Amino acid sequence: MDTDWRADAGPLESHGKYISAIYRHMQMLIAAELAPYRIGSGQYIFLMAIAGGKTTTQKALSEELLIDKTTTAKAIAKLEAEGYVRREPDPTDNRFHLLELTDAGRAVVPKVQEGLNRVRDIAREGITDDEYARMVGLLKQVLRNVSR
Repeated sequence: MDTDWRADAGPLESHGKYISAIYRHMQMLIAAELAPYRIGSGQYIFLMAIAGGKTTTQKALSEELLIDKTTTAKAIAKLEAEGYVRREPDPTDNRFHLLELTDAGRAVVPKVQEGLNRVRDIAREGITDDEYARMVGLLKQVLRNVSR
């Protein structure tokens, strides 16, 4: 890997290697933060999305997070096995199950958020609020471009 990552990127340099490296490093930090709660770095995004308040199905969650249905099913099964999430039959459509947090899930969400905040603070070191907002906006645009 290029060790001179602080140098300005040339106009033809790919951002992909940086996104990939950032992802891997952040996943390691998140995994360490969430290990006490038996929540893997692949499950927290689902837990936090369900904690967002609106009732959702597994299919809707997959679509919202842009994650394939198989990965979503595995993550939800793990969260369910840990006692953080439960599936309830959808009263309007028996083919689907609504996902909701259990009492244990509601109790762990603030702890998970604290851990995620610590990781975000590490990642934001030396970056102003304006720079961070611009970076997030640019990443959202890249995601829109590649997920069409």
